[in-house]
Amino acid sequence: MRIGVVILPEHPWREAAPLWRAAEELGLAHAWTYDHLVWGGLPDAPWHSTVATLAAAAAVTERVRLGTWVSSPNFRHPLLLAKDAVTIDDVSGGRFLLGLGAGGDRDSEILGARHTRAERTRRLQEFVPLLDRLLTQEHVDHAGEFFTTVDARGLPGCVQQPRVPFVVAANGPRAMRLAARYGEGWVTTGAAAGPAGLGDDPSGEVVEGWWAGLAQSAARMDEHEDELGRGTAGRPRLDRYLSLDSAGAPTLTGLGLAEERLGRAEELGFTDVVVHWPRPQPPYAGNLAVLEELAARVRT
Repeated sequence: MRIGVVILPEHPWREAAPLWRAAEELGLAHAWTYDHLVWGGLPDAPWHSTVATLAAAAAVTERVRLGTWVSSPNFRHPLLLAKDAVTIDDVSGGRFLLGLGAGGDRDSEILGARHTRAERTRRLQEFVPLLDRLLTQEHVDHAGEFFTTVDARGLPGCVQQPRVPFVVAANGPRAMRLAARYGEGWVTTGAAAGPAGLGDDPSGEVVEGWWAGLAQSAARMDEHEDELGRGTAGRPRLDRYLSLDSAGAPTLTGLGLAEERLGRAEELGFTDVVVHWPRPQPPYAGNLAVLEELAARVRT
């Protein structure tokens, strides 16, 4: 089981840099940051650029993988995101993970656009295949429902070949099929959870229902991978990432809670879990000592 952490882009760099270095020093497998213009969980907080943050994080780390949690087509054009991905992959020496998802509606609304849930789904269905082409082909022409490129150039290409890994966020069937087709990883919050999970104090019945739904989602992903021949003919199975804080109270609230969740995630076949760097107050209030203990156990 690999452990990763989300570090919210809320701090000035003089305060953020030590957190990214600490993630590496703890031996965590990956470190992520949200890709939003503003996040609904902290709507009045300072909020820094995702791409600039990851480039800076790459400069102060050497081993830990770095990623977006997650990038969406609601305010990013795929060609610009492809150029950003190539550059971060270069700066980090091939450590970048490109998290992708349909996203919510706040970012697009800030830019004066409103997208229905169905439109966000269709945007992602167009966005991911086009990103794949932009990162692996030269002279890409595309005229779709939402995006256009004319003779888009792919040079210089990614350090990681044939391109940076896609980690696709998916809870519904269409997005899960997209993840199985184009992703190297699948991330889920659980089908019954919203972007911020179940809340800090859900009932035991709600939590158990969430785990049961997660088991069903994992089984469906097995089916999608089997249909596409994943695991055979040089196409490995997806890495499976679970957003562990979606299960209720923040995972780093206590060691017992964290151990229970890690064990259950592993039983369901997840290869990776991701928690949030503990904050002194909600959201994601937690204890750094819990993360340190979990990281130490994984290292040994």
